[in-house]
Amino acid sequence: MADGAPIAKNIVTARYVDGDSWGGNFVNLDLLKSDAVDNKATEAYLIYRRLFDFGKISQKDLSFGPVKSVGATVGFDLNTKNSPEYGSRTRTFVAGPTFIMDVPQGFLNLSVLAMWESNDPAAAKLPSRYWYKTHPVLDLSWGIPLGNSNWQFGGYGQYIAAKGQNEFGGPTSPETHVNANLMYDLGPKFGLRQRQLKAGFGYEYWRAKFGNPVSVPGATAKTPYVSAEYHF
Repeated sequence: MADGAPIAKNIVTARYVDGDSWGGNFVNLDLLKSDAVDNKATEAYLIYRRLFDFGKISQKDLSFGPVKSVGATVGFDLNTKNSPEYGSRTRTFVAGPTFIMDVPQGFLNLSVLAMWESNDPAAAKLPSRYWYKTHPVLDLSWGIPLGNSNWQFGGYGQYIAAKGQNEFGGPTSPETHVNANLMYDLGPKFGLRQRQLKAGFGYEYWRAKFGNPVSVPGATAKTPYVSAEYHF
């Protein structure tokens, strides 16, 4: 939203996921192009997360109750946007424990992270990068096949605590951010390998986006979307 008016965006995503004897890596790069309501702004948002699975590393059974293993997640976010109203240049670092849940198929991870976030928006014209108060994040991510069908339910949910004052001296609010999707595996229908081509739909809900109080126009995003994925 911009001053209460909906913003349309085209988003291209490049994603890399792997697993190894220590855990796994997740890299996600979003390139976003807004319509005229948002001054046709271009944004890039890069996320990197590294999971260290202590069960794999030690080769010991660390399971208990519904938890299959325990580990730690570290990573960072980098963002830049050429919007004349704000022009964000976010730099964020995260670290904390992760509980790898025992599910029949797919994955379900629960992390409790500390977040160190800074920004240097062009509009603020700050003498140096502004650091928010260190704050906790409850993070849930999942990718669950639906039985023997070709559908998969995936996504993430986050509760991000308030981060103190913003760079203009105003308050920030706790954030609720959920992005969930249903994707269908089209690979076998087109002579491709399983999960090479997917299509589906999803919904994103983001309350107090980037910590803005909900009274700020555009601080709550409610975004249905359609999506297609090709896996190399």
